Amino acid sequence: MITTRDIAVRLELSVSTVGRALADDPRISQETKSRVRQTASEMGYVANRAARMMRGASSNVVGLVIPDIRNGFYSTIAHELSRNMETDGRQLILSETADDRMRELRHLTELSASRVAGVIIVPTARPHPDSVRLFSRLPHVQLLRRHPSLGAQWFGIDDFQVLQEATAHLVALGHARIGYIGGPRALPTGAERLRGFHSALREAGLPEETGTTRLGKPSSVTFGRQATRRLLDTADPPTALVAGSVQLTLGVLEELDSRGVAVPQELSVVGFGDEPGFSWWGPGLTTVRLPVKQMATDCALWLLNRLTTNPLDDTAHTSVSPGSLVVRGSTAPPRATPRRS
Repeated sequence: MITTRDIAVRLELSVSTVGRALADDPRISQETKSRVRQTASEMGYVANRAARMMRGASSNVVGLVIPDIRNGFYSTIAHELSRNMETDGRQLILSETADDRMRELRHLTELSASRVAGVIIVPTARPHPDSVRLFSRLPHVQLLRRHPSLGAQWFGIDDFQVLQEATAHLVALGHARIGYIGGPRALPTGAERLRGFHSALREAGLPEETGTTRLGKPSSVTFGRQATRRLLDTADPPTALVAGSVQLTLGVLEELDSRGVAVPQELSVVGFGDEPGFSWWGPGLTTVRLPVKQMATDCALWLLNRLTTNPLDDTAHTSVSPGSLVVRGSTAPPRATPRRS
């Protein structure tokens, strides 16, 4: 491996001069810096970042900690964040928690030990106290989910608004028995989406029991299928369903396909997120479209500015992006005789 000593021998300079030139030290002339960089490039020199970090320098790496990259929602976010980091000469590194707070702690410990420049995190429902302590000395921002123990910098969507709008759409079509499949109340996103669902029912003057809920792991397609099955197998099944996450939506659609349910003739469906296949699923899925790309870009630019100006500034910052309902063919007025499984 080529070292600074090899470059120094080639140019007949001291090792310290070569090191300072590569570090853009103002004490070294531009002419010498150019010679050193050109020679380093020709010889295939790669900087020893680990050694630099041992001397107190941080890396150009930014960590992204998310529950599940298989979720198209998170993969889109990861892509947009990576693109923005690359533009600024930084690299994004990915960690998955599966919504397990101990895995979250292990990832954060490694990221901190690697002296990452900052972290973007979709936190678990109850971060470990040691995770909270790590964050106190690590530049970070929360994305989508917000936990008060991790600071007051957050970029998210209006979870209440999107579920209220989705449910109100079904109510306006005449549905009085609506099922909701969503994440647990322990997650701030889950709690807000559930609140939006119930709010739409109350505003329509419908009793709360007309809205049947099944709450579970939001990143589980399997739970989406199981919850759909349980709702449709009740004595008085709903005439419409609303899903509260992308993965749960996929589970709902898989179960409806396997049972041969005619949508929207037998059951109206509103999904969450607008995955590429949703527009051509069945009659076209009515769904909540989320401003994922814009939110990720805004989050990245905010963090990059913070890393440049004042990395440990803990001034509160909140950005809430609204979603929108895309109406397609999967929703219609309920038929006169409700379907029973």
